[in-house]
Amino acid sequence: MYVTKDLSHQRSRLSSDQVKAGATGFVSLFSLIGIMFYGLSFFYDFWVEDLGWSRVTITSGSAFGRVTVALLGFLVGSLIDRFGPRKLILAGVFFGGFAFMAFGIMTDLWHFYLFNLLAALGYICGGPLPNQVLIARWFTKSRGKAMGIAYLGVGVGGMLVPQIARLLNVHFGWHTALILLGVIMIVVAFPVTFFVKDTPPDLAPKDTAHPQSTDRSLKHILRSRSFYLLMIGSTCSIAAVSGTSQHLKLFFSLDLKFSQGESANIISLVLFSSIIGRLLMGWLADRMSKKYVMVLIYILVASAIPLLYFVSSPGIIYLFAFIFGIGLGGDYMIIPLMTAELFSTKILGRVMGIILTTDVIADALSPMLVGWLRDQSGSYANSFAALILLAAIGTISIMLLPKKK
Repeated sequence: MYVTKDLSHQRSRLSSDQVKAGATGFVSLFSLIGIMFYGLSFFYDFWVEDLGWSRVTITSGSAFGRVTVALLGFLVGSLIDRFGPRKLILAGVFFGGFAFMAFGIMTDLWHFYLFNLLAALGYICGGPLPNQVLIARWFTKSRGKAMGIAYLGVGVGGMLVPQIARLLNVHFGWHTALILLGVIMIVVAFPVTFFVKDTPPDLAPKDTAHPQSTDRSLKHILRSRSFYLLMIGSTCSIAAVSGTSQHLKLFFSLDLKFSQGESANIISLVLFSSIIGRLLMGWLADRMSKKYVMVLIYILVASAIPLLYFVSSPGIIYLFAFIFGIGLGGDYMIIPLMTAELFSTKILGRVMGIILTTDVIADALSPMLVGWLRDQSGSYANSFAALILLAAIGTISIMLLPKKK
């Protein structure tokens, strides 16, 4: 298949370096989000029943790890701008895979918090931030499509991991299942990432020639209204998405009394729909204002969560899975695209480092808030209401953004 190469001075088929960049994004996000983020939550109900931990305790582990390392977001962004994303991704894959294996041998609560800290370090170093910068550097005109394809790794990993985790748990128990999933993470992502190049040859000189100019640009961005609207919008929507997705297995298994197979199938449907969402939203982002695409995504998230109040009605749970999955697929992907449209890609690592810091904090604390509200009231009714409010605030914030930079 022939496509237009995005580097402005050339027109040819997709280069091998671009293929490597896209493949790196796919496999690293497959491991560090698809497996680690969605796979870990599959084991939450086992920890409630076998270890006697509450929902708040289980979700507080992720909150502790992510909030602790969230302040490293700007530092990681600066390291990416200076040294390139490749080394950060390699380190992140190793940290994340090792943390997942360690969850399989933990015996005390302090182990749980320590390994969550290591997992969060893997996420911040090798997850969305460096991959977003890598894709943004290698692609321009078809950046939305390329970002969507890279983020397919999240959907494919998230779709497969409930089924894989269920089978491994049946045959080996949840301890060994976690160890094997950690091995899979490293084996899949590390070799591909090792061979990727950080930056197209014609882009590197531009990014390093005028550091004072980029510093002035960053200060200008931090004084702009658009930056804070984008940060608020993305933070609130990420909180709504994370708070919902991290409690789906608990809600299905413990509250609705679904079997392990039924729970895994619905979660897989959510992640299958997210694949459609990533492709669709990436395609739309290349053809219309990214602001409107972002608003559409946030509306889908805000409209899907209320359906959880009516899951006892036939077919509603599948309608929720489809709509929420579409929104989930576009949510994380659209943030760097909107950032690149509003601001310069030369300092995208630092700008995204700041935004990712607030997103990671929201991503970590929202499931904990949902768990606390559920434990206090005995149902998820108040939790869902809080998530709907967050999604609405995020949508309104993005509506107030200018159409273009």
